[in-house]
Amino acid sequence: MKALTTATLIAAMLAMSPALALAQETASPVGLWKNIDDVTGKPKALIRISEHNGEIQGKLEKLFRPEGTDQNPKCTKCEGANKDQPMLGLTFMSGLKKEGDEYTGGQILDPDNGKVYKSKLKVVDGGKKLNVRGYMGMPMFGRSQVWVREE
Repeated sequence: MKALTTATLIAAMLAMSPALALAQETASPVGLWKNIDDVTGKPKALIRISEHNGEIQGKLEKLFRPEGTDQNPKCTKCEGANKDQPMLGLTFMSGLKKEGDEYTGGQILDPDNGKVYKSKLKVVDGGKKLNVRGYMGMPMFGRSQVWVREE
């Protein structure tokens, strides 16, 4: 009886291994995310997050804009190299590096106002959501959004 119980436990652990590996794999922010506006609660954009040389960056892949408006506006309020560049394809998040269970030390551009903020993010809910925070100075002086992973 004891051998049967041990064998059952081992079989259960082996069956859970792929699920555990998948959970760990999805703990990365790399992938496609739907940005949910923290003011309206409506989808605002699709963002492709990638990793290059250990740093996370994000590009705008699709905008959810009202019908009859420019579907690929330019970043008119941006400064420097991003000034008047199309928003689609714009790298607006960069420099984030893994630190514990968060990604910190980066910056995020708000194309609506052209301002660049410090940024941090954390993958939550088994890799299904991403908490994104933009701030000035200290993290408590900023705003957060929850992004949802697109399957």
